[in-house]
Amino acid sequence: MTEPEAPSTARMIDYWLGGDRHYPIDVAAATAFEGAYGPCAEIFRSLRAFSGRAARHIAASGVDQFLVFGAGIPAQGNVHEAVPGARVLYTDIDPQIVALGKQTLAGVSDVDYVLGDAANPAGIDRATLDRVLPDRDDRPVGLVFLGLAAFLDDAALASAFDAMFDAVPPGSVLAFDFDAMELADHPEALAMMGPGFHMREPESFGALLGRWTPTADGIVPVARWRPDGTPEEVPDAFWGGLATK
Repeated sequence: MTEPEAPSTARMIDYWLGGDRHYPIDVAAATAFEGAYGPCAEIFRSLRAFSGRAARHIAASGVDQFLVFGAGIPAQGNVHEAVPGARVLYTDIDPQIVALGKQTLAGVSDVDYVLGDAANPAGIDRATLDRVLPDRDDRPVGLVFLGLAAFLDDAALASAFDAMFDAVPPGSVLAFDFDAMELADHPEALAMMGPGFHMREPESFGALLGRWTPTADGIVPVARWRPDGTPEEVPDAFWGGLATK
């Protein structure tokens, strides 16, 4: 792939996760953000660990097919690696990331990457859906919606959750997260995120889920969601949980 002219959040996260699918422009942007906020690798590793625990929990309930929105780079413990043998369709709205994702997944069976928007699940290529998730209308699907909520206002986010609810059968499970108020104390870092960045108070987030029902684990800092042992000592930047249809 030609070296990009602008940094990508997905590739910056790959850098923080210790991956090798990023460019100097992404490292520069990540370093600049850390200069305004502080170390980010621990936070994003904690979020990726939550993604893995959530996917495994969903799989343990009998779900073996996943639709992942805003997937970023499908490596460093992403869903198909956390749940080996599951059928997984990754989606993203960035064509460059989709191309890099397809390259990364070359040769992996029952897993693919395609352009897709969480706000419009019906717009995902139907032929790819039929091939990767052929039973999606008849058996529960695991939906993974991580790292996206901050880039949608309340109306758009509620609409996206509603569209996802309509797209899957009963018994399906949604893994979600959102940015809490952590960056409020770091105005320079918050300014880097731009005016379309939305932080939310945890106690008010549940209402945006609409018809989705949060599990008994509740909406908590992701490091404290069913941790494997002692939770990571990281700032409570991301909160999340699971919700069912």
